[in-house]
Amino acid sequence: MSASPLDFRALQGANRRKTFMLLAGMGVLVWAVVFAAMTYLGKSTTLIVPVAVGIALISVWGSYYLSDSLVLTMTGARVIEREDNPGLFNLIEEVCLASGLKMPKVAIVEDNAPNAFATGRNPEHALIAFTTRILQVMDRDELQGVIAHEMAHVANRDTLVSAVAATTAGAIAILSDMLMRVMIFGGGSRDDRDNQQNPFAIVISLIVLILAPIAAVLLKSAISRKRESLADATAVAFTRNPTGLRRALETLQSDTTVVQQKSNAVAHIWIESPLDGKGVSKLFSTHPPLEERIAILRNMEANPL
Repeated sequence: MSASPLDFRALQGANRRKTFMLLAGMGVLVWAVVFAAMTYLGKSTTLIVPVAVGIALISVWGSYYLSDSLVLTMTGARVIEREDNPGLFNLIEEVCLASGLKMPKVAIVEDNAPNAFATGRNPEHALIAFTTRILQVMDRDELQGVIAHEMAHVANRDTLVSAVAATTAGAIAILSDMLMRVMIFGGGSRDDRDNQQNPFAIVISLIVLILAPIAAVLLKSAISRKRESLADATAVAFTRNPTGLRRALETLQSDTTVVQQKSNAVAHIWIESPLDGKGVSKLFSTHPPLEERIAILRNMEANPL
């Protein structure tokens, strides 16, 4: 059976729609947690909701506005100037012209593993970084594919999307933890507790509060995977050259070294996650498997527009 051509425009649209659906799922999960809490403890728990959301907003959105400086510190990246690597700057400028984006800050991470990342809360505050190894092992076309992928994250405002997902997941985790403590140590007014006569509803509410944080992490990981797929498709839209990015991913796939800075906090920003595939379930992975990404790009090569 012949497959319809798989083009970057269709992939972009599909991944955006799936991202919106997953973010909507996050909203439904928040509603489920609040409903479960009010079912178990009554309306007196209402004030817990803004407290949990406020804590999540302060922590995550503070990180969002300071994302470039925080990531530089956590990864050990060093900002460079044009005279440090004029060839790299010229290549980035080519992608900027193709994408219509402003020139980002450029940084280097001293590391023996080939990898790269982008950060910054908007295109005006963007930064892309490369490990020293990736600059050594990739040729011009491969590096152009990597640059286009990272600039795609900037164009798609993925730092913002990640902040929204992290804020919601954080609020769900904090809210569930607070409510579980209230359940254990007692809470709600006497009338609220006396009105809870349905043991089935109480059990369901308890299950929701236990499982909601896990579900939130799964949704956040799924959103991250879709943004990676979207960045691949957008990179092809910039360069019209799926071969360069496909070969770059194959180079990453063949290399077994892992970047030294592999914290959970920044694992999702690398073009190849240092944690995925290292005993991590695919459901919790922040990136699609490299073989899947490579297969999609091969399909694009086989079905050029």
